[in-house]
Amino acid sequence: MTTFDTKTTHFYSQEDVQQILHLAIARHADDKNKEFSYEQLLDIAAELEISPESLKLAEREWLEQQGEIQQRQAFNAYRQGRFKKRLGNYVIVNAVLLLVNLVGSSCLSWSLYILLFWGLAVCLDGWNTYQTKGEDYEMAFQKWYRKHQVKQLFNKAVNRWLKGWQI
Repeated sequence: MTTFDTKTTHFYSQEDVQQILHLAIARHADDKNKEFSYEQLLDIAAELEISPESLKLAEREWLEQQGEIQQRQAFNAYRQGRFKKRLGNYVIVNAVLLLVNLVGSSCLSWSLYILLFWGLAVCLDGWNTYQTKGEDYEMAFQKWYRKHQVKQLFNKAVNRWLKGWQI
């Protein structure tokens, strides 16, 4: 086991400091569900000579990042739900077409072409649905996010208008 010489001065990059502190905090919290209060966060920041203003800005940035992560998760769930619906439609319609083709001509012929070409389209749709990186994904997310924001603003306006009529 390697022992560290505590008398020697070590210098660490900012990234190294973040990683070391992250590991130390993780080890300090024996239980993964242990939560820190805001006062404890302020105390830790004070010990690290981080100003309360800087901590507040970092917290605000972290909250924005968490909000975006939640929006992306909602977008991914929306896309996956839409894909599952399309896949279900594909399976049901093609099963019926295969059955009609089999009953009508005692062999599979024309329905296989539909199955093949529509299957190609479904595969491409699945590929695009589960790709969460790249420019196409970002454009689709931004479009969905704007549409989602417009819906929220519209719902807020309608709710305010309805509350105005109730009084």
